[in-house]
Amino acid sequence: MLIGAIADDLTGATDLALNLARGGMRTLQVIGARDDVDALSGYDAVVVALKSRTIDPVEAVAQSLMAEDLLARAGYYQLIFKYCSTFDSTETGNIGPVIEALATRCGAPLAIVCPAFPTNGRTVYNGYLFVDHMLLNESPMKDHPLTPMRDANLVRLLQAQTAMAVGRITHKTVATGPAALREAFAAAVEQKKKIVVVDAINDDDLKTIGAAASDFKLITGASGIALGLPDNFHFAGLLDLSPPPASLPAPAGRAAILAGSCSAATREQVKAAAASGMPTLKIDPIAVAKGLVDADGIHAWAQAQPDRQPILIYSSDDPTTVEAVHERLGRAEAGALIETLLADAAQRLVGSGFTRIIVAGGETSGAVVPALDIAALEIGPEIDPGVPWTRTSDGQLALALKSGNFGAPDFFLKAWSRLT
Repeated sequence: MLIGAIADDLTGATDLALNLARGGMRTLQVIGARDDVDALSGYDAVVVALKSRTIDPVEAVAQSLMAEDLLARAGYYQLIFKYCSTFDSTETGNIGPVIEALATRCGAPLAIVCPAFPTNGRTVYNGYLFVDHMLLNESPMKDHPLTPMRDANLVRLLQAQTAMAVGRITHKTVATGPAALREAFAAAVEQKKKIVVVDAINDDDLKTIGAAASDFKLITGASGIALGLPDNFHFAGLLDLSPPPASLPAPAGRAAILAGSCSAATREQVKAAAASGMPTLKIDPIAVAKGLVDADGIHAWAQAQPDRQPILIYSSDDPTTVEAVHERLGRAEAGALIETLLADAAQRLVGSGFTRIIVAGGETSGAVVPALDIAALEIGPEIDPGVPWTRTSDGQLALALKSGNFGAPDFFLKAWSRLT
């Protein structure tokens, strides 16, 4: 294994696995740090998907170290810690504590931080994270129900989360090329920095970072950070590039969408799907809490819909409504209620012939996939930047695990054409 990766949620893991596969690496995504080293053999890259983004920082660190131990026993050369391109994190973590723990575990003298994903409008400039040309704290992420982002300064955010010294490297240095960037990395080490936030405003910058970090033990960021890494191994004679999958044979069966994300992108996708005439069922968390809606009722509704088109089951709503629900039920309680409900519904749907499923939202995906007892996923074709179709290793289920922030408005409509 050349690259071992740890992702703090399922959709992020799939996003990273897609970029590694597109780069020519034979890539496997595994769900959780299952203690089965033999299952990882034969792959150039393995991505371990955790559900650690919003749990207690101590537990997030423990899970991440378990994943690192599994990958280390499989013999990785380079370790990636993948988090969201909008740096989803509370004031106390979990990104900083996990980086600190992984850097200590693998003996990395310096760790790179770069959540840039220019294709989806995420860029880093002067250490600040921008979303579609807006500062992070002025973007829709400021209203995220679990990790509202109130500061775009990544150095400041990280330094509040870790005892390790955090520095930054500007775009001027990155644009000069890999040699200048390597010198900047060396200077950061001399200055006793342990973590550096690196600017990137386009894909070429990410490729430059990848080239300059060919000998780094630990690299962290969004999936874009992987753009330049496969070529390092190819040029070193360690990797024979494999073509990325062009299509994905999917099992016959019905199609469904389960959307728990309340992001602006997912809300637009829900709106477009409903406008197209797709059968839709909106889940009201208050009704769920009162016992008026349950998984059996959702399943009965799904079974009653025509089988010739996908169906959409969603709890996505606008920030004002979401905040009102949180005030009434509690933020964590409301999220857990919907995640559990959609996971239970997914079990019933799959059990009755639904074999092609889109799940929208990292937290929702993190609940649905374990409920379906999925151990590993093969990476298929890209639907939109950062979102591929995947297939379970037994070939019985096709899944698209979509980050809430990703995808064009017509994502729920066009995704099915990528399956054969």
